[in-house]
Amino acid sequence: MDTYSILRQFADSWGMLAIFLFFLGVVVWAFRPGSRKVHDFIADTPFRNEDKPALAESTKEAQP
Repeated sequence: MDTYSILRQFADSWGMLAIFLFFLGVVVWAFRPGSRKVHDFIADTPFRNEDKPALAESTKEAQP
């Protein structure tokens, strides 16, 4: 077999499985129980300084 056939057969079988498992891992990571605080912090970013422009020290806030 030539290299192209070997790589194509690998991509058709194991490559698709690897991509699917990566997708499942990303979904599980995004919806894990401890991530709610991080998602809320990131979701509020546009509204943090809505009354006045951001100050230099407020851009260095520590994440919760």
